[in-house]
Amino acid sequence: MIMLEQIRQRITETIKQSELTQTELARRLGVGQQTISEYIRGKSMPALDTFANLCAILDVDANDILCINEYKPN
Repeated sequence: MIMLEQIRQRITETIKQSELTQTELARRLGVGQQTISEYIRGKSMPALDTFANLCAILDVDANDILCINEYKPN
């Protein structure tokens, strides 16, 4: 089963590994820098449209962030 904490961790890791500052990422996403900080700290999750844009900006596969490739239903 995919757990929300796994997704939060993947989002955090992906943002931290990017070459972008929180301010630059926030500007590209159209959100405040505080919002990016909350994603990194696991305090909030991006809305679906913001998540899609985040994946596009960071050039990552949403399936990897969502742990879809690791999920094996019973």
